[in-house]
Amino acid sequence: MADSNLKVAENVPGKWYVDENCIACDSCISIAPDHFAMTEDGSHAFVTKQPETPEEEQACADSKASCPVDAIGEDGE
Repeated sequence: MADSNLKVAENVPGKWYVDENCIACDSCISIAPDHFAMTEDGSHAFVTKQPETPEEEQACADSKASCPVDAIGEDGE
């Protein structure tokens, strides 16, 4: 389970976030490229845009479900 205390600095504010456990597998970006991106150095992903529609929310939920290390959370502020 992702830890909101370990959010990476690049996340935009909001309930969805990526934490420091990200292994840069690129799965979330493949599923929701409008909401996740990789850092320039390729070390981890981060949330670039919070979802605004039910479809976008589902894309983020699908990304969370696909994360092999549970680094995506939806309880941030």
